[in-house]
Amino acid sequence: MKADFYEILGVSKGADDKELKAAFRKLAMQYHPDRNPGDAACEHKFKEINEAYETLKDPQKRAAYDRFGHAAFENGGMGGQGFGANGFSAGGFADIFEDIFGDMMGGRRQRSSGGRERGADLRYNMEITLEEAFSGKTAQIRVPASVTCTECSGTGARPGTQPTTCNTCSGSGRVRATQGFFSIERTCPTCQGRGQIIKDPCQKCSGHGRVIEERSLSVNIPAGIDDGTRIRLAGEGEAGIRGGPPGDLYIFLSVKPHELFQRDGADLYCKVPISMTTAALGGSFEVTTLDGTQTRVKVPEGSQNGRQFRLKGKGMPVLRQPSVGDLYIQVSVETPQNLTRRQRELLEEFERLSSQENSPQSSGFFSRMKDFFESFGER
Repeated sequence: MKADFYEILGVSKGADDKELKAAFRKLAMQYHPDRNPGDAACEHKFKEINEAYETLKDPQKRAAYDRFGHAAFENGGMGGQGFGANGFSAGGFADIFEDIFGDMMGGRRQRSSGGRERGADLRYNMEITLEEAFSGKTAQIRVPASVTCTECSGTGARPGTQPTTCNTCSGSGRVRATQGFFSIERTCPTCQGRGQIIKDPCQKCSGHGRVIEERSLSVNIPAGIDDGTRIRLAGEGEAGIRGGPPGDLYIFLSVKPHELFQRDGADLYCKVPISMTTAALGGSFEVTTLDGTQTRVKVPEGSQNGRQFRLKGKGMPVLRQPSVGDLYIQVSVETPQNLTRRQRELLEEFERLSSQENSPQSSGFFSRMKDFFESFGER
């Protein structure tokens, strides 16, 4: 047996339209399925509430219900409009939909700001050398971008005139249409969401409030900047539409590969070839660092190929810090080529006079290899 509609809404039979609507709003907010996902009992209760309000808010249906009860709508009685395919009435819920879901769907919508829109951000790719990344620099760049029209001061309207409020959306930039119990809002087709119409556009910018110009900008690149760093120049992007705030300009830096040095953070690496005799007898050589100074590197007697020497504080400066990285010099022992007869004779004599103590690594390696295969054959 169906519950009494007045009891469902919690009102008396003498309740007026205002009391009915207030009771329905309160209960609908409490039991709506979107606020109680997966709760079948709340969904059923919401349908009862909606059916009760749909009946009692209509004077003719309410009179029939007061006289005949639920029987007034059974067997075709009144031809009541009941529920739609989804079980929700398309009538009573529409006018309070926004009251219920205003907070859940993002709260109150922003009004149009007179057609003013923020300008787009711009990207500029800049390539610098490792030396420039080491010392820093001030670079001048030219950027084509939209700037505020000086003729109309960005309004888009001919000097002496002003944009007018859009009659379609009353300046809100949005129009609303009701479909069933849903209230749908979309961008105003007349003003494209700006809320204003320019009847007499500026001749210089054709009503856009912006013109394309090439600007010259100064970019400060600090010492120690790294590859892939992004520098932001606030307000140097596209001009805003019709007086809106400008966007930003982002400088994306890439550091060119260097012919001699490789970089790893604040440290630098350099591979230096040395002769076989320098590696064997010891010696020294000079390297020029990125700051332009000459530094002498001593090579101890018997240095092996790939040995590294650390030059402290000769690397890259650390961005916005007083510390500096190191420079690592790796020696590469070069095998002699294009030998003369005398040079070959001397090397052959050296080979005959050599012992295991002169080449301990190779002697040890081949000794271990021999032992391995001998033990492998005994298995």
